[in-house]
Parts: sequence; structure tokens; C-alpha cells
Amino acid sequence: MTTDYLYLYPPLYSGILLRRYKRFFADVQLASGEIVTAHCPNTGPMTGVCIPGNTVQLSKSDSPNRKLAYTWEMIQVYDNEPTWVGVNTALPNRIIKLALEKFLFPELGKYSQIRGEVVYGQDKKSRVDFFLSSTPPEIQNLNQLQLNSENKNLPEESAVEDINLVIIDKNRPIYLEIKNTTWVESKLALFPDTETTRGQKHLRELMALLPQCRAVMLYFINRGDCDEFAPGDRADPVYGKLLREALALGLEVLPCRFEVSPTGVRYLGLAKLKI
Repeated sequence: MTTDYLYLYPPLYSGILLRRYKRFFADVQLASGEIVTAHCPNTGPMTGVCIPGNTVQLSKSDSPNRKLAYTWEMIQVYDNEPTWVGVNTALPNRIIKLALEKFLFPELGKYSQIRGEVVYGQDKKSRVDFFLSSTPPEIQNLNQLQLNSENKNLPEESAVEDINLVIIDKNRPIYLEIKNTTWVESKLALFPDTETTRGQKHLRELMALLPQCRAVMLYFINRGDCDEFAPGDRADPVYGKLLREALALGLEVLPCRFEVSPTGVRYLGLAKLKI
């Protein structure tokens, strides 16, 4: 557990959630009594965390270009003890980048380069959230050429073979995908909370990288009241099946617990993985 906040919120405005509608809109009654419409930065069903009558926190932008000045940041729920749950799905990637820069995840080992939104996948139409490497770029490019070339004639110099062995055995690059997680049953965090063909595709693409690369799925548990994690089989049994297949092939899973409060977000460590 880190004592310092990874992320600090701007000044927030407390209110009561009245309703969420059309996915992107939420009506909130502020403590002043004023009713405002806030942007809801979460396109999912928000299973178990979209509860009219519960306390929420909003941030406010002074930008004249915004149609909605307020953004819904978090909601307080009572599945276990009173707990703030992060709603803004734009934040997890920003927070993980800060954590990567501080090397907060010893499970990832050593790396010197952090790149975001790197193109990957068999059709080259996907982007992985983060690509981590300690390998010089020219060696990365050479190894990627070898991985993508099935029947092409490549240089056969021993130096090329040596480089390839180093990457596969010692310095494999890491493809890191992040999934925001807020659905719970008691103290068990679950993902996904609905069928996700996009999430299924990401698992298949990460599996295709193994074993030449390391593939890591990081579940950002956006609440501090859970100490275990499992796939949400009830919501998407296909995703759960794929996750178990990926684990058997070498996919690494990091279910990361985060404490959310109106002050900021802190890293609590890993939840126990239940498969």
C-alpha cells in the first residue's frame, strides 16, 4: 500500500444522484439545492454503482468550450462499508501511467521505456494501453520484424539469432492492457459487468503475442473495499473462458486495488485472483 496519493482530484462538488440517462448524462442535485446535468464519462452499464439517491462528487470545468461544466467523478456505495467508487473511466490509464513512472508494480520487472497506445494485433487495428521495454529500439524493430514474418527470408547471421534469444528469454517487451473494474459481489471484484466483444478481442490478441512477448492484463479495481478478483462469468461467460485459456498460455494478471476518496486515489496492492 502506498501512503501517497497517485492522483489528486481538483475541488469537487457534492450532490445527490437523481438519474443517469442516454449513457452520457446524469442529473445531480448539489448541496446548494441546484440541479445540474453532469457529463457521465462511463459508457458501460455501471452495474451496482449507478444508484439514484446516493451521494456523488462532481468536478467542474471553466472551459467555455464545454457544453456541460460538471463531470461525474465518483459515487458512494454501501455493498460493504461506505465506499467511494470511481466513475470517470478516463482516469485509470492516466493513473496507471503515473504508477508505471514510479515503478509501483514490482511484478512487471525492469523497464526503461513506456509507450502508450501502441498499434498491435493481427489486423493492426488495435492499440494496447501501454508497451514497456528495456530493449533498444533497433532491437525491438528487428524482433518485431521476425515475429511478423512467417515465410519471408530473414538474415541468418548469428548476431540476429543471439538478439532474438535475448529478447525471448530475458528482455521480452510487455504489452499491458487495462480494464476498469467496479462491479462487486461482497468483497469480490468482477470484470466484465456486461458482455464485451471488445474485451474478448483484446484477450485473443494478447494470447497471440505469447510466448515471444509478455502479455499483462491489469484490472483497475476502482474502489477500496474488495480484496479478491474473478472474471464476471455471469455477465460474459465467453470472456471468463478466454481469460482462463490465456492464463494457461502465460498471460499475467494484475488485479490492482485502488482506494478512491474526494481527495485522491491511492494504490493498495494486489487483490487475490480467484479463477
